[in-house]
Amino acid sequence: MSKQKKTAPQGRQEMTGVERLGLRVSSMINHPIAQSQRWVTIHRLDTDGDMEWEEVMGLIVETPELDLTFNDDESVTVWWEALKPEDRDDLVLERDWEEERLQEEAPF
Repeated sequence: MSKQKKTAPQGRQEMTGVERLGLRVSSMINHPIAQSQRWVTIHRLDTDGDMEWEEVMGLIVETPELDLTFNDDESVTVWWEALKPEDRDDLVLERDWEEERLQEEAPF
């Protein structure tokens, strides 16, 4: 029996190391537990190359809302403060139109 070698479909591109690490870091930061405690520790994996690690950590360092602590075990702890709703650009507050309409009606 011959084994067939699986190939990626045409047009499909492999993720780069930076993209893969960036996706992992992003999902760790956006995890509900990390969001509630407002910190996360990112451990460097054996598969994370030096160049990729430096590039992603450089991007995080440049983000003004984040504070980093570089730990002795090569992990990085990322801290952030809770933003006020008016400071967030990804939050849409819904207005209570019914309550607003009732307050605008004449009292008689």
